[in-house]
Formats: sequence, C-alpha cells, structure tokens
Amino acid sequence: MLKNKNVVLGITGGIAAYKAAELTRELLKRGAEVKVIMTENAVRFIAPLTLQTLSGNPVYSDMFSLSGDAEIPHISLAQTADIIVVAPATANIIGKIASGIADDLLSTTIIATKAPVLICPAMNSNMYDNPILRSNIDKLSSLGYLFVNAGYGELACKSQGPGRLPDPGDIAEEVEVVLTEKDLEGHRILITAGPTRESFDPVRYISNHSSGKMGYALAVMARRRGANVTLISGPTALSVPAGVRFVGVLSAEEMRDAVMERLEDSTVIIKAAAVADYRPSIASDSKIKKKDGGLDVRFERTPDIISEISGRKGDRILVGFAMETENLVENAKGKMLARDMDLIVANELGCPGSGFQHDTNIVKIIDRSNGIEELPLMDKKDVADRVLDRVLEISGRRGGK
Repeated sequence: MLKNKNVVLGITGGIAAYKAAELTRELLKRGAEVKVIMTENAVRFIAPLTLQTLSGNPVYSDMFSLSGDAEIPHISLAQTADIIVVAPATANIIGKIASGIADDLLSTTIIATKAPVLICPAMNSNMYDNPILRSNIDKLSSLGYLFVNAGYGELACKSQGPGRLPDPGDIAEEVEVVLTEKDLEGHRILITAGPTRESFDPVRYISNHSSGKMGYALAVMARRRGANVTLISGPTALSVPAGVRFVGVLSAEEMRDAVMERLEDSTVIIKAAAVADYRPSIASDSKIKKKDGGLDVRFERTPDIISEISGRKGDRILVGFAMETENLVENAKGKMLARDMDLIVANELGCPGSGFQHDTNIVKIIDRSNGIEELPLMDKKDVADRVLDRVLEISGRRGGK
C-alpha cells in the first residue's frame, strides 16, 4: 500500500483532466498523501477547488507564489515527492520534459526532482501516433522516465483508437509497482487461479465457487515485488492484472497442460486454483434433453496437477492451497507432505469474510517443520504478501534465486 508515500499529481490541459479527481481518490484510498500541481490550461477543464477538497491539500499552479512558510513550491514539492505522476499528460508537457523546458510549475518541478516520474499520456489518436511524440516518449524512456501506455477506445473527438487515459485504478497500481521494494526480482513465479469447468454436454458443466481473487492477488503482489509472473487462470469475472503473462484455460486438463508447459522456466509455483477433482467420464456432443426421471452422470478423476509438479519439482519452491470444511490443519498437512510442497495455505469454509468470493481471507500458513502461522481476517492482497514473504524466506535459506 502507499501509506506514508508522498505523491505529487500533475494535471495538464486535456479533457481527461476530469479523471484526475477519481485518481486522487484512488491514491488516497491506498494511503498516499497527494499534492496536486495544475497547469494553466488544466484549470480550464477541472476546478482546483475539486482537487483541493479531495486531496485535503492546497492545489499548486503558480510558480512564483510562496507558501505560508516561504518555501519555493517547485523545490519543496520536488524534494518531498516519493513519485510524480502526470495524468493526463498532453503532447505538450511530454515535449517540454523531453526538451528540458521548465517554464511553469509542473515542468520545473519535474526537472528539479530526483523522484521517479510516471507519465500517463492522453490525447487524440493522431497525436498519440505522431512520430515526434513517439520519439519524445522513447527519449524519456531511455532516460528513466516511466510511462503507462494510453488505452484504446472512444475519445472525446468521437473517434476510436489509442489515446485514452488509463483507468485510475491501473495508474494507481503502477504507482504501487514503482514504489514497492523489488525483493522478488529474478524470480519467475507461476500462479494458478480460479475454478475449472468440466463439461458434460455443450451447455452444462460442473465447477465450484472459486472467484480467483486469491490467485489474482498473489499475481498482483508478486509483480509489485519485482517477480516475473505468469498467471494461469480458469474463467473468472476479474480483470487481468497489468504486467503479468496471462494464460486462460477452462478445464483441469487444459490447466495441467498450461502448467507443465511452463514449469521448467519457473522458480516458484503457487497453486491457488480450485481445480475440479472429477469430470464427467463421457461428455455428450449434443445438449442432453430434459426428460422424466433422474439423470445419471458417471465421473472420473482429473489430472492431479500438483502431484505431477512434485515429481518434477527439483529445487523449485512449491506452494499449495487447501480449502477444507473439517480437520483443517490435519488435512492440509497431509496434502502438503504427500505432494512435497514447501508451504500450504489452509483456509476453512464457514468463517465470515473468508474463502470463496470474498476480498478478505482468514488462513493458516503451514510449513514442513510443522510451523503454523495463523493470520487474522485481512485483505487477500495482504495475505498474498505474507505468503510471498515466506517464499522469500525459503529462497534465502536455499541460497537465493
């Protein structure tokens, strides 16, 4: 999270400036302190009072005005910032930064800072594709400036194409990525998430209640911490996390194939998916019609993916999950030892706020030395961080990545 982080938000004169209000709220929700700099043209699109009310801080726009303690704004803001975010960033501000021009408060603050600068372009598609702008972006990227690529969609000019300001949540996530310590850098983490679907005709399937939230939280937090992340997921309603390799699958068989194909390139495997243990032994090619009486469906075992992984594990770190309705610790330990896992994360159905569909979880992290770390109710991203902490400990004991 961004607790105690100072974010300077620079807003320039584009129609997407109105989204800066939502971005401010998103950054505050994550714990950041937000100070806003607006260019002269930005105030034509959104009132400074809006940003001042949301941020709880004065809005800065005049390079020559002094604060109450006589601080010079562009110097004080540049020195105290943990990161400067320019959203929306027009072609004009990108060109000025690339050329070293500092003729207003925002451009001067950027030139004066040693903090990372994250630039979020937003403009007409033709402007975004202009070779001069692309050259400026390439130049700034080579100098260490960071960019969030513009999104694709309907623009203010009613045309379709690239140039939309990215979603404020995605921008805030990039801020998290930039400011998080990269203690998992060098690790290649393979994560499975979500349910699988096992069809018994073209219309119907059996599945489970997994939302995928725990696996996706692991992918988000591992990426923040510098890992190279591959996420293999069954069908969910979740957005694909930015910056990860994503592989979508449906069935347990498809998940098995996707995992084994990528196993050799992984240093850590975290099996958070709720893979179906059984599938219909025969799937009809046509819809099974409703008729009087019952319907008998015979089931067979699906591939035991984690057992197959353990047979080819080598020195990789293997983490599993166990969802139980009874004898939680005993059953989870048995599963861990039988499949040569290094850790297992056990959560029990029935505890309020934990398990399927929730944004929070209550878990026990169990290791091979019979250590049990009991975590209280917490956000699944925080659970993911604790699991990754344990992965890092194991990696350290084994001599690194």
